[in-house]
Amino acid sequence: MTETTAKANFAKRVFSGIKPSGGLQLGNYLGAIKRFVQTQDQGEFETTLYCIVDLHAITVWQDPADLREATYEVTAGYLAAGIDPEKSILFNQSRVPAHAELGWIFNCVARVGWMNRMTQFKEKAGSGAEKQSLGLYAYPSLMAADILLYHATHVPVGEDQKQHVELTRDIANKFNHDYKVDFFPETIPVIEGPAMRIMNLRDGTKKMSKSGESDMERINMLDDADAISKKFKKARSDMEALPETAAELDHRPEAKNLVNIYAGLADLSVDQVLAQYAGEGWGKFKPALADLAVDQLAPISTEMKRLMGDRAELDRYLARGAERAREIANPILQQTYDIVGLVR
Repeated sequence: MTETTAKANFAKRVFSGIKPSGGLQLGNYLGAIKRFVQTQDQGEFETTLYCIVDLHAITVWQDPADLREATYEVTAGYLAAGIDPEKSILFNQSRVPAHAELGWIFNCVARVGWMNRMTQFKEKAGSGAEKQSLGLYAYPSLMAADILLYHATHVPVGEDQKQHVELTRDIANKFNHDYKVDFFPETIPVIEGPAMRIMNLRDGTKKMSKSGESDMERINMLDDADAISKKFKKARSDMEALPETAAELDHRPEAKNLVNIYAGLADLSVDQVLAQYAGEGWGKFKPALADLAVDQLAPISTEMKRLMGDRAELDRYLARGAERAREIANPILQQTYDIVGLVR
């Protein structure tokens, strides 16, 4: 066993990723990518790693051509929104085999009882759990490997992924306890902002989805200015004027969603938005929201389309990012093997 018993001093690192299954939509941008860019530019962390988690995508069936297209689209979305491949490490998961290798180690650390408590698997599997892939069941263990492979200390996630980050901490603690080391850090989930959960534009009780029945339900990140404006102006609202406080939106799901989106785009709190628009009707608010969204999103859409037209450029970014990721990941994996006692 390696001598890794001294108290570790972990550098502050961020890891997060987006699954390439379907096209990018506004929820991906406000709930993840925009926050990734802000974290990158704050300079608070030694390293920021942003991944396209394609191994997670195949836990359910993906058409190979669609998976490749979605992987390039997420890459283009990262870059167009402001991820700088010199400041951050941008790569797709499958180019760094250590993710899968550490994932197996963690499959042997995690307990079946822990996995049985994962609510997201229960929601996705429903009554057909016996027919789901083993990969979907073990998804959280691979996610733990994604994070701990880089000794990441902070993970920006949505509320629906918080349980998985808590499992990551359980796996790290059990590994450290079992092998009497202080090798993996206790990762902190970072959940913040008014637009962490973007809802359907036609039904505020449902999450905005890439696979919704109508394209009018969502804002696609490849939508042009006209489409963005039209969708917000036609978004479902209600008959009441905007209130003065956020609490008054709790039982008005469509109204709450549109105000949250405005707040997320404008980098304001919900209360700040309501201070501007309290007492106003939707005839004033929705056009203002549409203009704000076009101003923020249309340039990203235009740049994404340009990038999507040059796959060689995207491949260069991904290859270089994967090389940089492996420089961090491989030594940590090798130390893990030494701790476990594997002869190489």
